[in-house]
Amino acid sequence: MSWNGSGFDLPVLHYRGLRHGVQADRYWCMGEGGGPDDREFKWNNYISRYHMRHLDLMDLLALYNGRANAPLDALAKLCGFPGKLGMDGSQVYTAYRDGKLEEIRRYCETDVMNTYLLYCRFQKMRCGFTEAEYAQEIDFVKQTLGELAPRSRTGRSTSRPGSEGLRQSGP
Repeated sequence: MSWNGSGFDLPVLHYRGLRHGVQADRYWCMGEGGGPDDREFKWNNYISRYHMRHLDLMDLLALYNGRANAPLDALAKLCGFPGKLGMDGSQVYTAYRDGKLEEIRRYCETDVMNTYLLYCRFQKMRCGFTEAEYAQEIDFVKQTLGELAPRSRTGRSTSRPGSEGLRQSGP
């Protein structure tokens, strides 16, 4: 599951895999080789758009219409989640050149958290999660962020960036 994975992450992995000679026959299988799993992969593979082996949530919510795509940050904030904190994707290369690997790590973690929270909201919308299951997942994220929060000298947890936005994540 990704947010714009089909438009960015997967092509990057494809090109890097091509460059480095990575073999991934299962990933590239499209049900045409005659093997025992081919029938299953004919209509449900990683390459085709309309499948569930890789769900690009942005594509699905936009109904595969590029003009209807919404940025992760905007949709996360619309749903009451933290959104991007600290930097956006356009700043990653400069941060990398400047040796700011910790900031890049936090940026990536925030993206993962927002993507997961939107996925949970999507599952609730499509009745894949009950209200109780959704609340349990949100509580799990809050608890995990609380455990990851840096500790002050008094031993109290200091707020981890992003956790405060989860308090507003209502229905």
